[in-house]
Amino acid sequence: MALTAVPGLLAPGGRLAVITFHSLEDRIVKLWMREQAGRTPEDPRLRHLPSTHAVPAAMKLVGRDIAPSDHEIAANPRARSARLRVAERLGSATEASQ
Repeated sequence: MALTAVPGLLAPGGRLAVITFHSLEDRIVKLWMREQAGRTPEDPRLRHLPSTHAVPAAMKLVGRDIAPSDHEIAANPRARSARLRVAERLGSATEASQ
């Protein structure tokens, strides 16, 4: 999955913006971003699974998901399920030079 390579590719302070067009895609991105932010999954279907490893926070979530406005949906009805999520890589400037 391409998302797993992102923390190593982004410079500290770099932002990742992902647009999803389907609820299943959005769930994958949402849960991955939460994991990268050091949060535990909030999906009730995953709570029974043992935590395999604690991931230190590599990214922080920037705002909430952004949905299209009513005007955008009126102009393009297919945009109604789109979501934009943004995360920022944590770390110091010295990490980027290594």
